[in-house]
Amino acid sequence: MRLVILDTETTGLNPKKGDRIVEVGCVEMVERKLTGRHYHEYINPERDIPDEVVAVHGIDNERVKDCPKFRDIAVDLWTWLEGADLVIHNAAFDMGFLNAEFQRFADEQGESFAPLESVCGVIDTLKIAREKHPGSKVSLDALCKRYDIDNSHRTLHGALLDSEILADVYLYLTGGQTDLMLAEDEEEDTSDVDLDFSALGEVKANLITVKPSNDELEAHKLFMEMLAKKSGKEIDWPAV
Repeated sequence: MRLVILDTETTGLNPKKGDRIVEVGCVEMVERKLTGRHYHEYINPERDIPDEVVAVHGIDNERVKDCPKFRDIAVDLWTWLEGADLVIHNAAFDMGFLNAEFQRFADEQGESFAPLESVCGVIDTLKIAREKHPGSKVSLDALCKRYDIDNSHRTLHGALLDSEILADVYLYLTGGQTDLMLAEDEEEDTSDVDLDFSALGEVKANLITVKPSNDELEAHKLFMEMLAKKSGKEIDWPAV
């Protein structure tokens, strides 16, 4: 399954009121591993970017004045996303902006337009986080704190940076796998190694059983509680 973890930065909150995309960032994941492929563009929104929005993502009018307009990257972006499952934090926001931009492009070309979700699946990590951690804060920063994900380099929002962080968050939310190594960095295959266990039967009778002390049992209990809290799952590993 091909996943594209996606984020956008915009001029505001509502594409129906004329707000536009100023940055789009995507990273690709296959079989729960980052492939190293990404898509990233700063975009000239063809309108002013309010100061209060610049304070959030740091992208001002000067930064994007010579960047491509959405119509210039629309075909490439659509092709990059088509057929993938899109992983987005608060998917309704980003999908609303993307569909508005693609609709505008289609209208300019005099063509009909089907929403992006007609050719892509959509996975909303905000919805997953709310179901998994009801009553808790589920912003990207809050989830990084919960799962001990280092986002200290994230001083401002940025679409590509947030996509990379969201990839890690997504793995924790959907099973706890945190291996973000590139796909080509596979572990050495040891399937053809012959292991000889015949000696185990000979020494079994001589094995000494050591029972844990009360202090060790208490330490084990506390460790299991910590693992359960970190993973969000019930852990039942008996001490003996």
